[in-house]
Amino acid sequence: MAKIFCVANQKGGVGKTTTAVNLAAGLAKIDQRVLLVDLDPQGNATMGAGINKAELESSVYEVLLGLADVKTARKSSETGGFDVLPANRELAGAEVEMVELDNREKRLKDAINAVESEYDFVLIDCPPALSMLTLNGLCAAHGVIIPMQCEYYALEGLSDLVNTIKKVHGKLNPDLRIIGLLRVMFDPRMTLSQQVSAQLEQHFGDKVFKTIIPRNVRLAEAPSYGMPGVTFDPSSKGAQAYISFGAEMVERIKTM
Repeated sequence: MAKIFCVANQKGGVGKTTTAVNLAAGLAKIDQRVLLVDLDPQGNATMGAGINKAELESSVYEVLLGLADVKTARKSSETGGFDVLPANRELAGAEVEMVELDNREKRLKDAINAVESEYDFVLIDCPPALSMLTLNGLCAAHGVIIPMQCEYYALEGLSDLVNTIKKVHGKLNPDLRIIGLLRVMFDPRMTLSQQVSAQLEQHFGDKVFKTIIPRNVRLAEAPSYGMPGVTFDPSSKGAQAYISFGAEMVERIKTM
């Protein structure tokens, strides 16, 4: 049975999509079967996996509305070695159209259940807001991976996200838990980064992943080539960090 994880943070620009795409590719490199679900109408994870969002015949939008299933909508990422349930701008309309649907919070969960046996991991890239799309991701998942920068505003947003996860756990998905916090875009030269990192370790203990993702130009360049950073430049510090993170995820799951 697949382990299903959301990559979520209500704050934008914290490396959610970079983390989702590179974790998917890092897990694929260690022979894990991975499905990446793009739940963001911007479709950045779709493009970052080398799939043209303008040429999709069906996407996660159709899947959520019951017009297609995952098997027909998914695409293979040739550059990453994993499958993608892609997204494009049509997904923005799903928020309104899902309001009148039955069981609207669990549409994604029901869709993933049909293919769960085909994968070791399902990773869900959530949009940077607590919306019906994010709620579908949280209801489908076993756990949440929270990427965050080590800066003051990130701590403010983290408390909001933790409260949201608690509410979803209590009312909609009793399986949901925080898997861990991943420090991303980390610059060890900044005193603030080191201070916030130490605060996270103090407050969250072993919930903080040991792997730290450094600020890395090659990771930022990779999406423009339609490739995950771990395949674009495997020797870069950022790629090596995500491969290590994939291995740490596999080990952490064994103890869950």
